[in-house]
Amino acid sequence: MPKLIRLYMTNVAIGFGLAAVFVALLVWQDVAGLGRLILGSEMGLVAGAMMVMFNGVVFAGVQFAIAVMRMAEDDTPPRGGLRQHLTPIRVTADAARKSPGQRRV
Repeated sequence: MPKLIRLYMTNVAIGFGLAAVFVALLVWQDVAGLGRLILGSEMGLVAGAMMVMFNGVVFAGVQFAIAVMRMAEDDTPPRGGLRQHLTPIRVTADAARKSPGQRRV
């Protein structure tokens, strides 16, 4: 199996595991009445499964993104390219400019 596919599957499993723990904590702590709503309803199992699924998609995506970003190389200075040395140019400004509403004296 290619390394990238293995990395993706591992991080998706971790993301869905975190989602299951997250939903379990939401139900256990009864956040916003979710615990009573899920445990007291006939369709509570479906609601819990949907919460795990939707949160799992988000957590798996974030987990995979973190794993990919951690694969970046160390901070090395940029190589190549042209070094352009810029010289400053003096710009002079005229005296106070009159606004359109002012009358000339």
